[in-house]
Amino acid sequence: MSNLTIGMIVGSLRKASFNRQLAQALVGLLPSGATAQFIEIGELPLYNQDLDANLPEPVQRFKAAVAGVDSVLFVTPEYNRGMPGVLKNAIDWGSRPYGQSVWGGKPAGIAGASPGAIGTALSQAQLRNVLAAVGVKVLPLPEVFFHFAGEPFDAQGGVTDARTRQFLQGFVDRFVEWAGQKPA
Repeated sequence: MSNLTIGMIVGSLRKASFNRQLAQALVGLLPSGATAQFIEIGELPLYNQDLDANLPEPVQRFKAAVAGVDSVLFVTPEYNRGMPGVLKNAIDWGSRPYGQSVWGGKPAGIAGASPGAIGTALSQAQLRNVLAAVGVKVLPLPEVFFHFAGEPFDAQGGVTDARTRQFLQGFVDRFVEWAGQKPA
């Protein structure tokens, strides 16, 4: 693997969200040769097909950012047993207008954090279904349902618990290896 660029899309808009903290910790575990850039989704208007012929500027920036990375790592919360509407909206914009999707064949990974007992399992399952519909290739395993309890990250975004750090490092290493593979 050399020079893999990963777009980080966080499904929560809250600046100090658990998922943004998890995303920053995952970035801190990237090996050399892999870089990450956060792709923000908070400025995207609600998807409206009437705008397909003249995409709003935030949509153009978003699509260009996604098109410019080799892979995407989605870090999502779970709201009411599903993925956040803002994340679904971003995926919809990326897939439109018809024939101009930025998603097709893009490798992706999914992780999520929640203080809830089941983590983000249902949100991630829903996200996998939506990503399959737009042609994204999602890393099958390992899955990261991060139970956010206590203070899992230090002030610099590092993981405080050695076992958790080892697990997250294994996920990052596997994702980077998988996303960096060239299609046969």
